Amino acid sequence: MPASKILMITGDFTEDYETMVPFQTLLACGYTVDAVCPGKKAGESVATAIHDFEGDQTYSEKRGHNFALNATFDSVRAEDYDALVIPGGRAPEYLRLNADVIKSVRHFFEAGKPVAAICHGAQLLAAAGVLKGRTCSAYPACRPEVELAGGIYADIAITDAVSDGNLVTAPAWPAHPSWLRQFMTVLDASSIPETNAA
Repeated sequence: MPASKILMITGDFTEDYETMVPFQTLLACGYTVDAVCPGKKAGESVATAIHDFEGDQTYSEKRGHNFALNATFDSVRAEDYDALVIPGGRAPEYLRLNADVIKSVRHFFEAGKPVAAICHGAQLLAAAGVLKGRTCSAYPACRPEVELAGGIYADIAITDAVSDGNLVTAPAWPAHPSWLRQFMTVLDASSIPETNAA
């Protein structure tokens, strides 16, 4: 089974599918996943929001589930994790104002560790200043933020994802199969120990 330890940074009104599905899928595939939210402890919950595409000019939003956190933000160290997952929804909008969150996101990029972000998760990447010259998908409304941060916006189908080195991104939850498959490929590749040629 995979040994990778993954940090998920989330918050209130995180997108329901974009939080629950990767959390449960990665656990089911043998990864360790610690879900945290600034200001909350293990055992507490964040409220989720269900975003859907119902023919309007933008997505609709409804109250979702209570997602239970299994780790405490103030107790975790980014250095102890092999990869980062950033769900979308409303949470990145306010999480990007937290200096400790920004510091954690930067650590994964500086260390070259795998990072998966989906939908509005790109807001956090843009705020952390880690997108310069990187190809990044996001919900289309986040395109200006990706480009203003120096990123190359990937205008792909809502069911697709894109990898740029250690960064795997997608526009929204319909891309889960592609997004999670690409992320696990990057994760597995990063966990292969290097061997010295004889």
